[in-house]
Amino acid sequence: FLVEGDSAGGTAKQGRDRNFQAILPLRGKILNVEKAMEHRIYDNEEIRNMFIALGVKVGTPEDPKALDLSKLRYHKLIIMTDADVDGSHIATLILTFLYRYMKELVQQGFVYIAQPPLYLVKKGKEQAYAWNEEQRKLWVEKLGNGKEDSVNVQRYKGLGEMNASQLWDTTMNPGSRSLKQMSIESAIEADMVFSMLMGDEVAPRREFIESHAKYANLDI
Repeated sequence: FLVEGDSAGGTAKQGRDRNFQAILPLRGKILNVEKAMEHRIYDNEEIRNMFIALGVKVGTPEDPKALDLSKLRYHKLIIMTDADVDGSHIATLILTFLYRYMKELVQQGFVYIAQPPLYLVKKGKEQAYAWNEEQRKLWVEKLGNGKEDSVNVQRYKGLGEMNASQLWDTTMNPGSRSLKQMSIESAIEADMVFSMLMGDEVAPRREFIESHAKYANLDI
C-alpha cells in the first residue's frame, strides 16, 4: 500500500495483515514528474523510496534505460489516499509517475486504487458504511426510516479519521474491500491526457476543465 501521510500510514500498519501486506507512507504530494527534469525525479526522496520498496531498478545489461522488474517484491500495488480533492490529486501524481517510469506495472495489471468509504451511518448499535451518496441515503432509509435527524452520519474527510479496525474492514481486507484496477486501454490517449493535465501547457488544461466541469463531483 502507498498511503497518503504518516498518520494514515501508522493506522494502516496497525490494521494490516503482516503476513502479506506492507505499508509505505508518503509524505504529502510527490513530485509532479510531468514538469520536473529527469535528474530531479530520481533525487526525490519519496520516489526513491518507492523504487526501493518495490525492488525495482532502472537499467538492464541489454538496455541501461529499461525497467528491471526481476526483483519486484509485490504484484499488487495499491494507492490509498483520502477520499477528498487533495487525495485525488496525490493519487493522480502517483499514477503519473507510475505511467511515465513504471508503465510495465500498469500494463501487467499490478496497480490498483483503494476505495475507502465516504460515510459511516449509525443508529444505536447498528452501523453501515457508504461509498457514495446513493448508499448513504439507502442506509438512512433503512436505519432511520428516511429521517436524517434520527441517525448519525459521519463524513470521512481522510483515512486518519478511521481507526485500525475500521480501515481494515472497509479498505484493506481482501474479503470486503473494493479496489479499482488501473489499465491502459489506449497508450496514445493516456499519454495525451497525462501531458494535458499534468504538464506545463495551461491553455489545453483550462479548456478540458471548462468543457468537463459539469461532470465534477465537488465536495464543498
